[in-house]
Amino acid sequence: MVRSGTQDDAVGHQSLGDLFALAAKDMSQLVRYEITLAKSELRMDLRRVGVTAALAGFAAVVVALIAFVLCFAYAYGLEAAGAPGGLWGAFLFVALTLLVLFLAACAVAYLVVRRVTGMRLTRKSMQANLELLRREEASPDGSGPAIKNPPAAQPHPATQAAPATPAAPAAQAATNARSVRAGTTAETPARQLRG
Repeated sequence: MVRSGTQDDAVGHQSLGDLFALAAKDMSQLVRYEITLAKSELRMDLRRVGVTAALAGFAAVVVALIAFVLCFAYAYGLEAAGAPGGLWGAFLFVALTLLVLFLAACAVAYLVVRRVTGMRLTRKSMQANLELLRREEASPDGSGPAIKNPPAAQPHPATQAAPATPAAPAAQAATNARSVRAGTTAETPARQLRG
């Protein structure tokens, strides 16, 4: 049934199925409008990011050109100030200055990277939280631990020591091959390999 335009007809004479179909239609239309809005916002944001990236690239090129021109000005200024070696000595001094700046930047970067903790505090906090959750004793309200401690690893039957016989290493190798194909791991005890 389609909406008529009057309030009495829309509320009073429609069945529950018609109202449900109308609500589903309105919801799907609302979802379509939301998707259209999200697409248009995404397009505008991407356009802004593109313009910003282009302007940042242009600015980086301009800064590089300015640095290049300043290096020449520095070299000619050193030559005018009487740098030893003339013009080539001045350009060598500029290259040496740039090398020192590069090494200083590398040293600062190294010191910053050394201070990276690898989330040491987060790991410590998470371990403490897990230990608290895995507590052995019951809490005051009588409940047990929130997380059960993992059970102790039981030795795999194939890894238990068996009497050493000449056929044992070959049998163990076959067992290991079957375990690897099945997706499990089986270890060969050193005693069996020596046997």
